[in-house]
Amino acid sequence: MQHVLIIVNDAPYGSERLFNALRLAIQLNEQESPLAQVSLFLLSDAITAVIPKQNPNEGYNIQQMLEILIAQNSPVKFCGSCMHARGLAQLNVIEGCEVATMDELAQWVLSADKTVSF
Repeated sequence: MQHVLIIVNDAPYGSERLFNALRLAIQLNEQESPLAQVSLFLLSDAITAVIPKQNPNEGYNIQQMLEILIAQNSPVKFCGSCMHARGLAQLNVIEGCEVATMDELAQWVLSADKTVSF
């Protein structure tokens, strides 16, 4: 089984980068051959995606897509330093999303067979 790491830096709305990253992640999880383990790491403004109950105007719902990814047993982590820098460290996050460090991201990069950055 391949380990595919997806790293996203852009805000959840206003650009389609996170949307497309999530579409790819979900699709990779649905492949029968070869099987893949997909991990998602959110950095910079992408960390705001883990804030629940956002009301998007774009026609897609990032929370719902993250919940699908989590239900597919893909780990979803976000940068704690990025949350703190934006004054968001005390906010609730979508269930199943985990705060992480750059060290954890570094370990994921080293263990991944493929890394894709959006």
